[in-house]
Amino acid sequence: MMIEQKIIEGLFINEDYLRKVVPYLEEVYFRGFNEKTIFNLVTEYVDKYNRCPNIESIKVDLSNKTDLSEDQHLECSKYLSGIAPDSIDVEWLINETELFCQDQAIYNAIMESIQILDGKTKTSKGAIPTLLTDALSISFDPHIGHDFIDNADDRYEYYHLKEHKLPFNLEYFNKITKGGLSKKTLNICLAGTGVGKSLFMCHCAASNMMDGKNVLYITMEMAEEKIAERIDANLMGITLDELSILPKEAYDKKITRIKDKTAGRIIVKEYPTASAGVNHFRHLLNELKIKRNFIPDIIYVDYLNICMSARIKYGASVNSYTYIKAIAEELRGLAVEFNVPVFSATQTTRAGFTSSDIGLEDTSESFALPATADFMFAIISTEELDQLQQYQVKQLKNRYSDPGMFRRFILGVDKSRMKLFDVEQSAHDDIIQDDTPVFDSSERSRELFKDFK
Repeated sequence: MMIEQKIIEGLFINEDYLRKVVPYLEEVYFRGFNEKTIFNLVTEYVDKYNRCPNIESIKVDLSNKTDLSEDQHLECSKYLSGIAPDSIDVEWLINETELFCQDQAIYNAIMESIQILDGKTKTSKGAIPTLLTDALSISFDPHIGHDFIDNADDRYEYYHLKEHKLPFNLEYFNKITKGGLSKKTLNICLAGTGVGKSLFMCHCAASNMMDGKNVLYITMEMAEEKIAERIDANLMGITLDELSILPKEAYDKKITRIKDKTAGRIIVKEYPTASAGVNHFRHLLNELKIKRNFIPDIIYVDYLNICMSARIKYGASVNSYTYIKAIAEELRGLAVEFNVPVFSATQTTRAGFTSSDIGLEDTSESFALPATADFMFAIISTEELDQLQQYQVKQLKNRYSDPGMFRRFILGVDKSRMKLFDVEQSAHDDIIQDDTPVFDSSERSRELFKDFK
């Protein structure tokens, strides 16, 4: 029996099925005349009486239709008489109906696109991507909002739910994120050129792998081999110079030792600068799942400003604010779609590069990036900190917790081994316990700071 017939039968037999599928079904999805006619009668009945129809009622409505021939009346009536009030597998039929709607929507969109290309309609060719996108996006989503009273129990469970997070191996980062990075979030590191954005991401990627997580590291700035070299130095605890002269036998032993300690994996994928965006990343994720059975727990993108947008073509008519905003929104959308945290980085402005107190206003190219990110922090390096082999970290935006708590703190850094580490508490004391309000580097903040002093 064709799926169209089962769908029509389900509309009469089960009210739960009726209410779930009627909002998504359309007359154009049905190919048979009988199914089209009866479907229209059913939807008219539901709109009028808001309940599941019975066969006799629809037969009466059918007899009142004046736009059908005698043979058409007879065929539809015979069709209705063949519907038996048997029980159905509702879950199976809902799933099959969803697939039916998706297939028919795509088929209709393709046929309409062909007519547009052949010039048989007045519709512009620019409408074709929208037609196909709408068809591909059909989904039976039963969630239509949170009822404050009826869903109170669900809300209470959410408040007490222990969220799954990807922890750092750095104490203060775990403190300010309440245990690590959450899924479906965009997290941004802000720093000047050469300060250590890639170092930070390589260190975190290595830490994630040693925690047994799968890591996808997408690079558009450095070669795959350079990123892998940094991760090697971090995990093996040797300098980059020592790595280049390490004998093959010793190297193999270290790799085996790392492999024995974790079930996690890192895959590094290189794209040419400014030539890849979320569509490429989405394709890569699907390929990795099929060909390597690899599903990442976190994605690193090195780095956001040199991605391309999937929605906007960069040119003279598009400013950097709009373009970077689009990229940030698309990366966050990717995080939601694949249920993972996405971690990336961005550059400071020229003023921010020389600043010892970086603020959100020092974000290069687009202030829309901080507006989109869930978590954003700055890595600050000065000559004094370099001598101490330290970074200062400053929170800029934090949806995980109060950004005023541990606004600034210190990290130890071993650049030769591409490794970060916690420092003694005394290194934090001056900046954490300082009662001076936190000011950014804007002109207004400088005036406020003078007044405070």
